[in-house]
Amino acid sequence: MAKIKVDFSKIIGKMKPVHAVGQPPIIGWSSDKLFHYLTEAGIPYSRLHDVGGGFGGGKFVDIPNVFPDFNADPDDPASYDFTWTDPLITSLMDSKVEPYYRLGVTIENEVWRKAYRVNPPEDPEKWAKICAGVIRHYTKGWANGFEYDIKYWEIWNEPECTNGRRVMWTGTWEQYLELYDVTSKLLKAEFPEIKIGGYASIGFYALKEMDPESTWCKDCQSYIDLFLQFMQYIKDHNCPMDFFSWHSYDEPKYTALYANYVAEKLKEYGYGHAEQHLNEWNCGPQNRDKACHAAATAGFLISMQNSPVDIGMFYDARCGTSIYGGLFNPMTLRPLKSYWAFPAFNELYRRKDQVEAESDTEDLYVAAAAGDPEGAVLIVNFR
Repeated sequence: MAKIKVDFSKIIGKMKPVHAVGQPPIIGWSSDKLFHYLTEAGIPYSRLHDVGGGFGGGKFVDIPNVFPDFNADPDDPASYDFTWTDPLITSLMDSKVEPYYRLGVTIENEVWRKAYRVNPPEDPEKWAKICAGVIRHYTKGWANGFEYDIKYWEIWNEPECTNGRRVMWTGTWEQYLELYDVTSKLLKAEFPEIKIGGYASIGFYALKEMDPESTWCKDCQSYIDLFLQFMQYIKDHNCPMDFFSWHSYDEPKYTALYANYVAEKLKEYGYGHAEQHLNEWNCGPQNRDKACHAAATAGFLISMQNSPVDIGMFYDARCGTSIYGGLFNPMTLRPLKSYWAFPAFNELYRRKDQVEAESDTEDLYVAAAAGDPEGAVLIVNFR
């Protein structure tokens, strides 16, 4: 018989915002009628990446959408088009969900046919100035904007481009390093109060046992090699990095292994102060709306809470037909089973203080928190 032990007298740390999500559940072009579910689940952040579908729906968030003519003047408010992104950001803020803004573009899975927006910016410094205009609009009121407290600004997403993988970046790794260097320094100089980071790494799957001759293993090893090159580059160039972001679609036990590796390397290269953001994860998306996916999701949340990860973001909260849209049913506009893992975890998060909780059985996850005024326990049978 499995045994679980909880000691509410032993506070071991703070609950962490690992129950954030990717893009929010927009209905149609702009309806926020499902956003109340985010509020009710206590979702702390929504990462604005792949918002609205292909090419950011042609309207939202992506730099080519908010700054449609790259030849225009980034210092001129008339060069920007915030028509669709403004109400999205405002709806999130009204829903008590902080936007987490990915500066870049949406994935182009059909890049083999033609790359439209995933090419490197022609002028990295100008691109950085455009990003500054976006931040200025949403945090300083510039261009008839807002004074929102939006902390996190991420420079691109998955720019690894080895072995023909170019769905997010058709350039070289050296071109991305230059873009990060230029952009991080320019943005941090103008906005020292915000947090800048990247690069939303594909992941660290090569750390687990794999067939060394497989193409997948070789690809995964290349992602680790590029990560180490990135860390050496930003150290040598003294680039600011307040957080490092990465992705995992693996099981909790392996993802915890990856998180420990990232923490070790951040410290080794002099960035031990940087937050660690696992801002894409989804364990078993093929099991969408099954009870096992809800259990896997809840178990993953507990695993992240007990790892070096500072912020976690489920990919994602869209209301659509993709298996990765694991929280909402597009036919009924109601939550899927996995959604309920998030308000359950939030019962711990809102109590703030994590207390000692142990399970003697593998894949039986437990976490507990004290306060408000009573404690709460979350138990998950991962299998």
